[in-house]
Amino acid sequence: MIRQEEVYKIGKLGKAHGVKGEISFLFDDDVFDRTDADYLILDMDGILVPFFIEEYRFKTDDNALMKFEGIDTQERARELTGCEVFFPREMAEDDEEQLSWAAIVGFELVDANTNKVAGRIASIDDTTMNILFELEDGKLIPASEELITDVDTKKQQIKVKLPEGILEL
Repeated sequence: MIRQEEVYKIGKLGKAHGVKGEISFLFDDDVFDRTDADYLILDMDGILVPFFIEEYRFKTDDNALMKFEGIDTQERARELTGCEVFFPREMAEDDEEQLSWAAIVGFELVDANTNKVAGRIASIDDTTMNILFELEDGKLIPASEELITDVDTKKQQIKVKLPEGILEL
């Protein structure tokens, strides 16, 4: 049984493409390509299910046509439309140099100045030029690479040199 904390969301399946079971895959993180993954995990009505990748091809930088093993018709592919797609954290750790923003959702944010846990990262706001960590309590913390001092994928912690007073805002 795959548990939610063992995976992170990398995208969502779109519409079926053609009649042979291909489906559009809109992704935020191409970790599946960088790590040469054998499978992706789909959320099927709240149950995380691995689907083995037969083949895929990129259409754009954030869209690929995905073909899963055993999904051989347009009807079967259509059943997967709208499924959220997840990736195993364990496999992403092999790719630490290329760790994506999506991979650190759920990590603890630790103040590098005091070594105190500031909170858990609930989401990443990358809608503006200044990327922000949104913590579970709603606080927004700058996610500038200059401020990040350490990322520990084993402990699921990210250390950041927090500007003085930012947690009091």
